[in-house]
Amino acid sequence: MTAVEQARPSRRAMLVAAICAVAGILVLLSLARWQANRAVWKTGLIADLTLRLAAPPGALPASNRWRDLDPDTSEFVRVKFRAELPAGEEALVYTSGSSLRPDVKGSGYWVLAPARLSDGSSVVINRGFVPEGRQDPQARAAGQLSGVTDFVGIMRWPEPRSVFTPADDPVRNLWFVRDQGAIAREKGWGNVAPFYIEQEAPTAPGGLPQVGTLVPNLPNNHRQYELTWAGLAIVLAGVYGVFLLRWVRTGRVVDRV
Repeated sequence: MTAVEQARPSRRAMLVAAICAVAGILVLLSLARWQANRAVWKTGLIADLTLRLAAPPGALPASNRWRDLDPDTSEFVRVKFRAELPAGEEALVYTSGSSLRPDVKGSGYWVLAPARLSDGSSVVINRGFVPEGRQDPQARAAGQLSGVTDFVGIMRWPEPRSVFTPADDPVRNLWFVRDQGAIAREKGWGNVAPFYIEQEAPTAPGGLPQVGTLVPNLPNNHRQYELTWAGLAIVLAGVYGVFLLRWVRTGRVVDRV
């Protein structure tokens, strides 16, 4: 047996390599296709979110319709309503920043408070952001609204809790997700709407809690990921093609020997 024959992979080895290469290419192409679909979905989501946030506010849905609301069609809808804030009732939700609120810089807290509507039902309002060190209501006493107020805001649904979310600390009035239902149960606020309201107006006296406008600033890098996976598939096909070509040429040398 010549040295060329010893160095040349067997047909079985080439078949295994071909199966692995084809499988790898199919996986990479499927990932590229998935990212392409995600890009289309994300583009539509950003367009829809932009339209919803730019629309004039409509009336808050009546409480007898709340359980029938679909989060997919009702989230980020702007609404206006009149409600009464009870004095001294609020919960603090820690945040390290917001992708939808570019005016929020650094860590701090969302201030959630219950508000009673004219029909006796209650909705929780995210009254805005306070920076670290201003979470004590006495440190922002000027911003404590009370009585009946006209609000403008955006409907939001509760945030999911992940395995990495710290445990809430009701004793310190500290929470880590904006889940208005869980907060209301713990604080005895009674039954509240299945959504909460991200307050846009009015601005609190003294500026805290800091209200703001949500900006559709969702990242959409799926086209780049699509090109990356497709490029890797092309590279893998090219590498195997070169390997196969060299194997064929080596076979011709062996035949001549």
